[in-house]
Amino acid sequence: MRVFSCRISFLAVLFFAISCGSLRNDKRNLISVNSHKNEKGDTKTKEWGAVRAGILDSLQLVMGKLPNMNGLPAMNVQYRDSLHTELYTRYTISFNPAVNEQVTSYLYIPVQKEPSRKYPAMLVLHGTGALGKRLVDGESTLANRAQAKELAERGYVVIAPDYPSFGEQQSYNFQSDRYESGTMKGVFNHIRCLDFLTELDYVDQNRLGVLGHSLGGHNAMFLGAFDERVKVVVSSSGWTLFDYYNVGDAYGGRLGPWAQDRYMPYISTKYELDGRKIPFDFDDVIVAIAPRAFFSNSPLNDSNFDVAGVRKGIENAREVYKSFNAEDKLQVRYPDAEHDFPTQTRKEAYEFIDRILLHTPNQHHIE
Repeated sequence: MRVFSCRISFLAVLFFAISCGSLRNDKRNLISVNSHKNEKGDTKTKEWGAVRAGILDSLQLVMGKLPNMNGLPAMNVQYRDSLHTELYTRYTISFNPAVNEQVTSYLYIPVQKEPSRKYPAMLVLHGTGALGKRLVDGESTLANRAQAKELAERGYVVIAPDYPSFGEQQSYNFQSDRYESGTMKGVFNHIRCLDFLTELDYVDQNRLGVLGHSLGGHNAMFLGAFDERVKVVVSSSGWTLFDYYNVGDAYGGRLGPWAQDRYMPYISTKYELDGRKIPFDFDDVIVAIAPRAFFSNSPLNDSNFDVAGVRKGIENAREVYKSFNAEDKLQVRYPDAEHDFPTQTRKEAYEFIDRILLHTPNQHHIE
């Protein structure tokens, strides 16, 4: 086990708590958004809340604090244009997640929407690319990227925002905003996307999920950790343990890419690009999602995210899912592919989402 000045072995703490019914006296408040409350004061639930709180504290040491979610202004949603298809209508929208901030997004609504029916909804996060949200609508030059469009065809309400510095947010200035990292700005925006979805009278607020590829893959995990409204997280080519991450020294060191402005600069300025000092790892993020559903697409030949680190992280997290009798909610696929989301694996991911969100999908062809 790696020893950090800030990081506790949360897995070990959890195992001890569940097996012995005791956990260190942790008085920190659970900082997740809209966290479930247990009115009976169930001991295991309180212990698990303390574990999650510790993990989220550690994430915020690297990302900066999640802004106060209370007293936020009305989002002033603007519907700017629309595209009509046989299965859905796609709107281009913008809204204000906070004062002087803007999210630009696609919103997909099923055409055959029944007035009395509540629909499940998915937040779809794009990968790195200048087109931003247009990538997940099918405009990418790469195959297998049109997840927002495919899920809309499947009958989901879908929101697909631009990540800051891409798409309509291409000129975003990380130096002048109020966030300590681009990652935390993303977490806040994505929480507000869920807020927007829950305000739609045709969305079932108890059936929400998030899916992302690459950049979107780890941002989906971070959102799932912070916001318990998310019932299913799908991360495609989005993570490996820090010890296994190595794309060269182009950014000043092995972990340099993680320290860019759009990610977490503290990884360089505070933790000196030293994985041993970073107070969280991606198995912790999965543990914070547990026992909710998590699906990882982790290709065998992904040069960004070494599959060996994925296997190790899944092995660690699986023990937690077992303790909740929820092992079936932790799924991973290792397709023989590079940094991609192959068709068969996407089908399996979509079927997993359908099962978790209790959705009978429209029949359509996934290319």
